[in-house]
Amino acid sequence: MGAPRIVAELGRPETAQETADRKAAASAAYRSSKTFRNLIAALLITVAVVAVVYLGVPRGSFAEPEPVDVPAAAASATASLGHPLIVPTAPADWRANSAGLEGGTWRVVYAWPSGFVRVAQGIDAPTGWASRQLGGFAPTGTVTIDGVDWDEYRISTSASKDSISYALATPAGRDTVLVYGSTDAASAATVASGLADQIRSLREETP
Repeated sequence: MGAPRIVAELGRPETAQETADRKAAASAAYRSSKTFRNLIAALLITVAVVAVVYLGVPRGSFAEPEPVDVPAAAASATASLGHPLIVPTAPADWRANSAGLEGGTWRVVYAWPSGFVRVAQGIDAPTGWASRQLGGFAPTGTVTIDGVDWDEYRISTSASKDSISYALATPAGRDTVLVYGSTDAASAATVASGLADQIRSLREETP
């Protein structure tokens, strides 16, 4: 066995304990550097997997469904119900999102750039039906549109549970027609005006 190695810093051969300590420190440093390299490698693999998943998932907006054909839906519901139903008309930039029977109510929902409007026809609607549809609010006045008198509802948005701010209601024979939604008086009047002739017809047909 050779002579003990002289350590420059000590100016003498290192002792057995010093040799053991030096080797232990070197081993610890090696293990530490290996652990760090493994951690970096794991992080790089994780980032790569996330990137592949992100890039592999198709993105883009879903195709917007076609607007509902309100006249066709009304004709079908009228045939099944055996009762005439109103067919609302709306400006070209309004979109008909739904139209159908809900229990004893024919309802059409329009979306437009600044809100929404619902048109409902309560079949054989009992007294107070319109108020119940609006969450219990009472009329705040009356207005005449194209010769048809309507109860008018101006509703505070803070008090409404369904973002309803304005509504119009009028009897149509045994039915009640309700125009309501997150809308203003002018927009609701546009819909009401398009219903005037149909409402008069329902009134005339009722014995």
